[in-house]
Amino acid sequence: MVQPAADASPETGAASARRTDGPTWFGHPRQLARLFTTEMWERFGFYGMRALLTLYLAEHFLFNDSTTTGLYGGFTALVYLTPLVGGLIADRYLGSKRSVKFGAILMALGYFTLCFGGETAKPYAVIDGQRYEVQVDKSTAAKQQYVIDGDTRLAIKGNEDGTVSLLAADGSVARTVQKGGFEAGGDRSTFFTMVMLIALSMITVGNGFFKPNISTIVGTLYEPGDRRRDAGFTIFYMGINLGSLFSQLLCPWLSVAVGWWAGFGLAALGMLFSWSLIQFDGGKLDGYGEPPVRTGPDRSWLIYILSIVAIPLVWFLFVNLMNSPAPKSGEGMLGYLLALPLMGKLLFGTFLVAVPVILAWSYKVGSKVEFQMMLAACVLIIFNVVFWTLFEQAGSSLTLFANRNTNLSVFGLFEMTAGQTQFFNAFFIVALAPFFSIMWTALAKRGLEPSIPVKFGVALAGVGLGFLALVWGSHYAGADFKVGLWWLALLYLIHSMAELCISPVGLSMITKLSIARIVGLMMGLWFLSISVAQYVAGMVAQVASVETVGGQVTNLKVSLDTYVNVFWTIGVVSIGIGVVLVLISPLIKKWMHGVQ
Repeated sequence: MVQPAADASPETGAASARRTDGPTWFGHPRQLARLFTTEMWERFGFYGMRALLTLYLAEHFLFNDSTTTGLYGGFTALVYLTPLVGGLIADRYLGSKRSVKFGAILMALGYFTLCFGGETAKPYAVIDGQRYEVQVDKSTAAKQQYVIDGDTRLAIKGNEDGTVSLLAADGSVARTVQKGGFEAGGDRSTFFTMVMLIALSMITVGNGFFKPNISTIVGTLYEPGDRRRDAGFTIFYMGINLGSLFSQLLCPWLSVAVGWWAGFGLAALGMLFSWSLIQFDGGKLDGYGEPPVRTGPDRSWLIYILSIVAIPLVWFLFVNLMNSPAPKSGEGMLGYLLALPLMGKLLFGTFLVAVPVILAWSYKVGSKVEFQMMLAACVLIIFNVVFWTLFEQAGSSLTLFANRNTNLSVFGLFEMTAGQTQFFNAFFIVALAPFFSIMWTALAKRGLEPSIPVKFGVALAGVGLGFLALVWGSHYAGADFKVGLWWLALLYLIHSMAELCISPVGLSMITKLSIARIVGLMMGLWFLSISVAQYVAGMVAQVASVETVGGQVTNLKVSLDTYVNVFWTIGVVSIGIGVVLVLISPLIKKWMHGVQ
């Protein structure tokens, strides 16, 4: 953060609140309770929306798997890229608290805008150059798709060799379409597609102001060297997942029982609650997250106006992402990079430039110790990309896997929706976060707490192990090519434990290793690494794409085999990278100079 002097404390603004006096909340500064609740309701809105988004794109707009997972990955990537700018603006001009308030308003408006999606797209198929109407029978569990050829209705069946069989009413093959001769699509409203992308753009910009700066305020609650910091961030992180716990049950349920608009509307209400908590804090956060001391005119209104102007620019990035052609085979890595959409070039370019520039600046202005600490932070940030690339399959490929190849029955009593399966992660985080908080504190008192690099390595190995557990469960799939729900729950249990080893620890690590003047920028770089991971996660999910017609898979065996092969590969790779990080952890720990 920008301070009047280089040795200023890592706190924004002129007012400096006392962190060690006054009432506490579970042994932590009482302000943590307000920030905990604010973040809880913001995550209620975000994760409620996220639980719906992939299915909304696939089943309402009828985008194919490649477009759905690519757009989802691009959206979540920008959600984590904009904090790099939002953190810098807060450091230099607005302060963390005003940034959080502005971001909350934009996000709430974005969720409300998603409520207006228009009519569901109408499916069609182009067979050997001729277009046919498609109907989907959603009254049956199979949701069978049919091609309408005059008065004849032919059932669609995808085959393992890439051909498509069109079946008559008696089950006989009326026609076989060769590989590449069958193309599914959907007639969707251009206007409502634009409205949806504008909504995602508003959420993207708003999140850039909200996300890094509320975490920065949490960091300012603790004096340098306060060993409660990790535990405090873990409690704060539990608030994130407490909010998502309920929204990931309620928003998908409302979307099925009432309509997509109801699910997104509930997410918007959650975001409004978050804004009200930070806007009307009753003075509880006075002295925290205040604007930096500056001379000259107040530029806040100019910043707000420019931020609104940025919404169409983000919309353009989404349009470019959706319309970019696939890279041509045989052109190598350079050809692949040149063929990336503007968003891909922006993300990879920003990350590849930001890390060395920040390190060069640290080498120039910081001491040897400060530079090495920043170097340790940047190395861990790079490994963070790998973790979130694999972990964030939850919102894309794992949600589609739940929708297509998972038996969603709960003890035979009722069925979950595919969107509700993301609830498992939030539930396990809420259940396990207090245990992890106590465990880290107890181990620290005994001098046995693993170093931050070791925690990162364990997290990477854990996320890989979760995928391998689901692959193991696929061997017990039923005749309908669906895996039991509890195998998916096991994956989320393992992933949640891995998440608790890296995410709250990572947020705390940034505040402890960063040079004080740029802690907000470094928090933004942390989220930039997650942004790059989200984009790559969308690319990984595209590898698991399967043929769909009218939003439904044409062959469940093919889809199961496709998911299992992808999950096996990324599981093995993740475990290998985790082992490598554990092996080099002593060197990284040395650079950290005693930071725990």
